[in-house]
Amino acid sequence: MRLQRTHPVACLSLAIITSSSFAAAEAMHSVVTPPSCSNNQGEPVLFISRSGLQGQVAAGMAYRDTDGNPIIYRMNYDKATPAFQRFIDFHECAHHQAGHVDQPHPPRNSFGHLMNESIADCIAILRLREEANETYAVVIDGLKNAMTEVGFPKSSTDSRISNVTNCYENYGSSAEFIERVLTQSRAD
Repeated sequence: MRLQRTHPVACLSLAIITSSSFAAAEAMHSVVTPPSCSNNQGEPVLFISRSGLQGQVAAGMAYRDTDGNPIIYRMNYDKATPAFQRFIDFHECAHHQAGHVDQPHPPRNSFGHLMNESIADCIAILRLREEANETYAVVIDGLKNAMTEVGFPKSSTDSRISNVTNCYENYGSSAEFIERVLTQSRAD
């Protein structure tokens, strides 16, 4: 039986990542090829790209479509650098890998919601470390700049960067981390 998700998982703080200021939002970047992604049930995840004229920022959303297929929408990726496109892809894929998409969505800004986002950030930075040619500094500098540009308080930015840094410096592989998350989820 496939669970139908009524609220797509989207990381607001990731969904609004840009590579430049809003004044220069018209800058276009080549869209990177999506990474390999399978959910925690072994199903391949389909990436679908969309762009909108009024969309000023890159965004990603992970959910199941009306037929129950796991998908990630990639919106306005041409407005983000390749490093942030990959980070968003890995972050949204992580929601599928950790099973978040098939669980009831916790209320926005609740502990459960913020934990899911922290887990997805951790998996994303581990996969970037393992699979992409992005340097840590490029990803962190871009994340800091983007969060500041869209108005996140410094405390939120610092907390998120601290989590990503801790994951990058102290955790093993993304596969090991995902397995720990799934084991903990089954125990709960």
